[in-house]
Amino acid sequence: MIDSHAHLDSPRYDEDRDALLARAYEVGVRTVLSIGIGEGPGTMHQALDLARRYARTPGVPQIFASAGVHPHEAQLADEAAYAKLDGILLEPEVLACGEIGLDYFYDHSPREVQKTVFGRQMEIAAARRKPIIIHCRPSDGSSNAWDDTLEVLEAQWAATGLGGILHCFTGEWTHAKRAMDLGFLISFAGNITFPKAQPIRDVLAEVPLDRMLIETDAPFLAPVPNRGKRNEPAWVAQVAAKVAEVKGITTEDAAFGTAANFHRFFGTIPAQEFRP
Repeated sequence: MIDSHAHLDSPRYDEDRDALLARAYEVGVRTVLSIGIGEGPGTMHQALDLARRYARTPGVPQIFASAGVHPHEAQLADEAAYAKLDGILLEPEVLACGEIGLDYFYDHSPREVQKTVFGRQMEIAAARRKPIIIHCRPSDGSSNAWDDTLEVLEAQWAATGLGGILHCFTGEWTHAKRAMDLGFLISFAGNITFPKAQPIRDVLAEVPLDRMLIETDAPFLAPVPNRGKRNEPAWVAQVAAKVAEVKGITTEDAAFGTAANFHRFFGTIPAQEFRP
């Protein structure tokens, strides 16, 4: 399995990160994409640091990294942050720019600032030929951030041909379809196991297996039966199991299929043999 989105640099893991990674490996997680947003632009490098720290360490997953300024911290982005992002995206362990995008639920940064920073990061990612990882959360009961995000992607990103990932997808089928038409993969997280998440499961049922990924978004969104606890990459197994249930396939097919999608999209080499 691959956990395509985890915040391994979270301070919540500082006391047991080695054990956490070992647990993930023991249940079959062979790769983790560590998301490099840190606690803001000044710490976006921490995911890359972890990828290097654990490189070639036996008994833990292979770790790749991303880098970006989350929309929550968009108002903190300055020229130094953009220069830092540009440099990090050059590193071979860094697969993507992200997570970036729009968050209208919390509005920690003004929406126009979010859009400006989103656009600037897309320019940097395009110049470095890196796909993007999208964070999108609309206002409660609205699709406003999804509508704006897709509009921006169609206008400013489609021409790059680089595609990306819609992380922790919570939108409607129309949003997923528009994103797939732009070369994006749709990533599903532990919230697909929540009782009230039937609308997300309905979209999951429609997304082809070869266009999806699975993730934990750890330490957030722990899946049932661990909901409310600190999430961790090992629990991506519960996400794979729910995908399998919804799609009417085996958990093994869900795990291997989404792993193959990740390696195909990013052009990475599996850490060890896995079924094609």
